[in-house]
Amino acid sequence: MTRMDDLVVVGAGPYGLSIAAHAAAAGLGVRVLGRPMASWRDHMPDGMYLKSEPWSSNLSAPGGRHTLAAYCATRGLAAEHGSPLPIGTFSSYGMWFARRAVPEVEEVTVTEVTPQGDGFLVRTAEGPPLLARTVALAVGVMPFVHLPKVLRDLPPGHCSHSSGHRDLARFAGREVAVIGAGQAALETAALLAENGARPCLVARRSRLNWNTVPQPLERPALRALRDPHSGLGTGWRSWVWSELPWAVRRLPAPTRERIAATALGPAGAWWLRERFERSVPVLLGHRLHRAVPVGERTRLGLTTAAGESVVLDVAHVVAATGFTPHLDRLELLDARLRAALDTVGDGGTPELSAVFESSWPGLFFAGLLTAPSFGPSMRFVHGAGFTAGRLVRGVRKRLGARDRPAGSTGTVRLDRAGAGHPKTSLR
Repeated sequence: MTRMDDLVVVGAGPYGLSIAAHAAAAGLGVRVLGRPMASWRDHMPDGMYLKSEPWSSNLSAPGGRHTLAAYCATRGLAAEHGSPLPIGTFSSYGMWFARRAVPEVEEVTVTEVTPQGDGFLVRTAEGPPLLARTVALAVGVMPFVHLPKVLRDLPPGHCSHSSGHRDLARFAGREVAVIGAGQAALETAALLAENGARPCLVARRSRLNWNTVPQPLERPALRALRDPHSGLGTGWRSWVWSELPWAVRRLPAPTRERIAATALGPAGAWWLRERFERSVPVLLGHRLHRAVPVGERTRLGLTTAAGESVVLDVAHVVAATGFTPHLDRLELLDARLRAALDTVGDGGTPELSAVFESSWPGLFFAGLLTAPSFGPSMRFVHGAGFTAGRLVRGVRKRLGARDRPAGSTGTVRLDRAGAGHPKTSLR
C-alpha cells in the first residue's frame, strides 16, 4: 500500500525549501519535489546579481539558522549591506540550505495534483504517484511567464522571454530589442552589451526609475525613524509591505489586488545604472503594437507618445515583461479543483486563510500566487520568512482537524463547480 505523507511540497525554490525546513523541524512527514533553486540556476544569465540586500535574502529555517551570511562565512565570501551579491552565490546558498535543513529533495517533475479521498494524489513524470494528506504549491514564477500578445505569434527563434536565457553570449554581434523597464530588462540589456550584442531597450514608460544607493544600516535615530530599513527597501511604505503581510490580507480584495499590481513598481538597481547608461540606447515612451518576421529578422512597429510610428528591425526580441500569476496557468493542478477555488476579487489567484490555506481543505499556496492575498513581499525571497512558519502551522492544524471525529470542525458547503465536495472553512 502506498504510504500517505503528511505534506508534499511542490517546488524547491526559496519558498519550497523554507516550508520543508519548518515542516521537518515540526516532525511532519514531508517530501519535497522539484529541482532545487531551478529558477536561479537555470533561468538567469551568468553575470546577474541579486537585487535585494544580502541580509534580507535569507531562506527560512526555525531559529533563524542557515542564513546567507552563515553560508558566505563558510566560503570566505562577503555578504555586506550595499554590496551586490552574484546570483551564482545565492543559488549555491540555496543548495547548501537544502542539504542542511531539508529532507532530501526529489528532483522530479510534478505533472498532476488532484483530490484523492481525504487528501491528494500527486503524479510525477518520473515515478509512481504519491499520496499526501496536505499539499503546498510553491511553484515559483516560471509557470506564469508573461509574453505580450503582439509577440506570441512570432516563429521560434525570433522572440524569447528574459527568463529563457542562461547564456547571453550567443547574441554577440546581433541587434536585440529588449522590451521592458524593470530590473530584468535593464540588467539583461546591459549584459547583452557586455557580451558583444547590440541591444536597444524599448519601454512604454517616459522615464526609467532607478533605486538610490542604500542608506547605512547604522544611522542617527531620527533619520532611521523617518526612513526605516526593511526587507523590501527603505521608507515606511516598503516597511509595511515587508513587515505586515498579515495586515495587508485584512484589506478589501480590490485594494489588495491594486497593491499587488502596483506596489514596488519597475526600477533598476543603483549599482547597474552606470553600466546600463554607457552601453544601451533606449526608446522611451514607445508602445509596441506590431511584430512580424522578415526572413530571419523581426520587424517591430512602435508608436510614440505623440502618435508617431517608428519601425525597429532586429535579429531577436527579448521580452523582459515579468510574470502574471493566474490559477488557469497552473496546469499541474486538477482543472476541476482549480475551478472550485475561491479567488481574490475578480482575479485568478487563490483567496487564502491567515495560514496560506486555500478554500480547498489541505491545499496551501506560497510565493507569487499569494501576493494578492498578502502583498508584494510575496514576490521576493524575503517573503519566505513570513510564509514558511505560518503555512506549516496551518498544515498542522489541518492534520489535527482530520484526526478528529467527522463533523467536529468547520462547516460543509458545496463548491462552486456544484460537485458537492466538502470544504472545511478555517476562517
